[in-house]
Amino acid sequence: MSYKPPTPPTNLPTGVVDALNKSSPNRLRDVARYAEELAEHKEREARLEEEPPEGELEERSDDLPDDVPTKATITIKEINDNRYYYWQWREGDKIKSKYKGPVNSGE
Repeated sequence: MSYKPPTPPTNLPTGVVDALNKSSPNRLRDVARYAEELAEHKEREARLEEEPPEGELEERSDDLPDDVPTKATITIKEINDNRYYYWQWREGDKIKSKYKGPVNSGE
């Protein structure tokens, strides 16, 4: 490992870089964890908002329950160190979820 501090991305605002440089290692790990979770959340939100072009129907997955819309995506949630699949979709301003099953450790 290098003794020089890492070079921040050029598109990162100076105020953010300064705040990070003043932070403790524990705070930086918290920020990194939060930033990763926030990025996943925003990507999931964007996927949920995507709809097929008008007049074009998506094929229904064989394992998609009748009460889950075809635009639903599969999300992995971690609960008490266990990972589970959930169907997730948007209904108006709300995000709906339905349990699908556990994530197999071999995947």
